Amino acid sequence: MLRRIASAYEADRERRRELEQDILLAVWRALPKHRGDAPLRHFIARVAHNRAVTHVAREAAEPRRQPLDEAAPSDAPTPHEAAEARDLHDRLADAVRALPLPLRQPALLTLEGFPPAEIAEMLGLNANVVSIRLTRAKAALRKAMNPEARS
Repeated sequence: MLRRIASAYEADRERRRELEQDILLAVWRALPKHRGDAPLRHFIARVAHNRAVTHVAREAAEPRRQPLDEAAPSDAPTPHEAAEARDLHDRLADAVRALPLPLRQPALLTLEGFPPAEIAEMLGLNANVVSIRLTRAKAALRKAMNPEARS
């Protein structure tokens, strides 16, 4: 989960690795503050997102957009299908990265399997606000992933 969160905020492989280390360190430092009123997974995801947002804010002066350089899925039977899957993955990662931070956070947490009510609790937002942000994020992702529909 932490690797996927870092990947959603940083495209450059080396900077992503640094962000992953920063997230791990932030989680380690924050663990004593966990009061147990929310599941540990929620607490860790929130710390990770907060650290990633700080990273984005610091890097905002020099934006970089590079495709993810992770390996294509190994179960792709043909090179053509692997290339298509890689292209789809890269486009989705770029589209998620392009979302404004208020939309990116709930979208990523949804992709991690958290329901909207838990996302609202984790981000300290009203459940209706999370639902609205998710609706907007989904619409933006649909538009980014389906260029033919951009009219």
